Amino acid sequence: MEKAKDKTTISEIQEEMPGTILEELAREGARQLLAQALEAEVEEFLRKHQDKTDVEGRRQVVRNGYMPARHLVTGIGPVRIRQPRLDDRELKEGAEGRFNSKILPRYLRRVPSVDNLIPILYLKGISSGDMSEALESILGSDASGLSATNIVQLKAQWEQDYQAWCGQDLSKKQYVYIWVDGIHVNVRLDEEKSCILVMMGADITGKKELLAVSDGYRESKASWREILLDLKRRGLKVGPKLAVGDGALGFWAALREVFTDCREQRCWVHKTVNVLDKMPKSVQGKAKSMLHEMWQAPTKQKALAAYEHFLISWREKYPKAVECLEADVEELFAFYDFPAVHWVHIRTTNPIESTYATVRLRTKRTKGCGSRMATLTMVFKLALEAQKTWRRLKGQEKIPLVMAGMRFVDGELEEAA
Repeated sequence: MEKAKDKTTISEIQEEMPGTILEELAREGARQLLAQALEAEVEEFLRKHQDKTDVEGRRQVVRNGYMPARHLVTGIGPVRIRQPRLDDRELKEGAEGRFNSKILPRYLRRVPSVDNLIPILYLKGISSGDMSEALESILGSDASGLSATNIVQLKAQWEQDYQAWCGQDLSKKQYVYIWVDGIHVNVRLDEEKSCILVMMGADITGKKELLAVSDGYRESKASWREILLDLKRRGLKVGPKLAVGDGALGFWAALREVFTDCREQRCWVHKTVNVLDKMPKSVQGKAKSMLHEMWQAPTKQKALAAYEHFLISWREKYPKAVECLEADVEELFAFYDFPAVHWVHIRTTNPIESTYATVRLRTKRTKGCGSRMATLTMVFKLALEAQKTWRRLKGQEKIPLVMAGMRFVDGELEEAA
């Protein structure tokens, strides 16, 4: 009877806590998959070096059991792993190098997604003292190595990384396009520093890189000028060929002073929102389709025809909306003078907007936790992680032509006369 009673009790507990069982199953499945991947990685390394032998014919690279078991903190809680070990000491003098797992680097204790979680929680207003409790509720009660002290140490290391990154040498770099934006977050900043200014650039290989994360006074000209001059100070000798951003930024006045030859492209997403905001909802659908017709036109001539049609159609009833569109007409259609394959990248600030969606909070600025440096560091940390997923520009072969000043008409290279 007692045994039956025990079984009933266990069954009742299982019914009350189905999530716990699922979490255990998920962790066990993750452990098995990780173990299989590690074994496959080791076997591939062994096959690669199977022909390497010493003077007595013995293999120089062989299996040597397992490393001590350790726990890896993941988004589903801690996962216990035993990593295969190799005896490859004879390779230390060779050109190939010794084994270093790409799946599970040495000393890794947390998956990158967990490290990303910490700055996100900071931006949401969680203090160091409450961080352990917040992480425990997300990762499980067995999550270790994430005490308040360790988190403070992580913050200090990230601040050092940020300071070092701000001084990196740019003397060997060239950027064909840059995207700029101002981010307002609901964390505490100094009163005179009310937003975070960010800049992304695409280099001559088409690779997108983070160029600047700094605080600024209401996205002012002075703040942007300081950032642009700092790029020059760090060695950037050749300015970008095109800059993309919102027309409301003080960036443009600063750009004209620092990189005088850089063309300007206004973001069509921002412009569309600004124009529609000055029109009643009853006509916004029609107006939006007319605006899309402009920047999606295959040639500049057709785009300008659609533009004129919009002005004639709406000027009498909604003059403010028309004035908003007319304000940046030259800059709105600059993209037609660049390769058509690049248009998808340079007509809007989407490349940078999508990156900072996790830190952009369109709410009124409130007093929360986080100093100025802590805020900058958190945004920097998140941006660097996002940078790993950024895609290169399409049509990379066109970039040298743009950098050389070759003329494009409606996206096509103009033939020499």
